[in-house]
Amino acid sequence: MTVTLTRSWNETLRDQLDFHYRYLVRPRLEGLTDEEYLWEPAPGSWSIRPRHEATSSHAAGAGELVMDYAWPEPEPAPLTTIAWRIAHVVVGCFAERTGNHFGGEAADYQQWTYAATAAQAISQLDTAYAAWSAGVATLGEKGLARRVGPAEGPWAESPYADLVLHINRELIHHGAEICLLRDLYRATHTSEESS
Repeated sequence: MTVTLTRSWNETLRDQLDFHYRYLVRPRLEGLTDEEYLWEPAPGSWSIRPRHEATSSHAAGAGELVMDYAWPEPEPAPLTTIAWRIAHVVVGCFAERTGNHFGGEAADYQQWTYAATAAQAISQLDTAYAAWSAGVATLGEKGLARRVGPAEGPWAESPYADLVLHINRELIHHGAEICLLRDLYRATHTSEESS
């Protein structure tokens, strides 16, 4: 039996990310409040916070707000807020890679201006997602086999297909964590308010 593909691998990879983003993650961000965005699920959580309130050794950011982190990462790593998770996906997954590979603006954790509100963070996420997805589309089928080059450090010889799959996994992974944090917030704050 011969199987004939009705769409390209590039379309298949983009559809995987697009389905997860549009139907599983993005709808769950509707109604995200600023309080929930910055809610710390446990003491010592990493978050996005004013520079003078940074709790980690390597807080990064260009503006008033910084993203907590440490290198090497402590074991176990602290829990993170929804704000931290969204910033990681926006900067480390989408914006930095779009800048490195598809002609977008240069981006990294140190130079990023982090969102102070949930609405700003969601806007950054939508913009970064759209730019990454458009960039992947430009690769076409042959581009997925090209090597990613020095921007990916020790993975320089890897094909673009590996990078696209990695970013898909990152959104799926962190998107699920964001959804779980929303569930925990709702569960803990609803029970607190009703008692």
